[in-house]
Amino acid sequence: MKFVAVDYGLARTGLAASDPEGRLAFPLATLRLEDFTDRKAFLAALAERIAEAGAEAVVVGLPLTLDGEETMTTRQIRNVTERLKRRVPLPFFFMIEALSSEEAWADLREAGLKMRKRKAVLDQQAAVRILSSFLSLAPQDRRPA
Repeated sequence: MKFVAVDYGLARTGLAASDPEGRLAFPLATLRLEDFTDRKAFLAALAERIAEAGAEAVVVGLPLTLDGEETMTTRQIRNVTERLKRRVPLPFFFMIEALSSEEAWADLREAGLKMRKRKAVLDQQAAVRILSSFLSLAPQDRRPA
């Protein structure tokens, strides 16, 4: 099964996709909110990218505090996910994430990318981390959105 992961952010949203067998995760795209006239246009573009990737299911990163508590950002992501589910008729899953952006930054630094290039692909790499973590779970441990 092919998955697309979403690392939603208020400024940028990173996307990653799996191979058709759902084993490996690859960077896909970064959508910047400022490139769209409003959130409705942003959500339409996000839904279009998910469809273009041939996704059979969507994984959304869900940030919690280190104590496992929800934050304002967590609630915003749940809200955006509900709005996206109305546009994308696929199964949705949440993947609990903690520090995915920080780990993605370290991945990119270790890969030797210059600062400017790291910033450009950081959100995609965070989505790769989220999707890789999700793909490593047993199917019964995957949390539906």
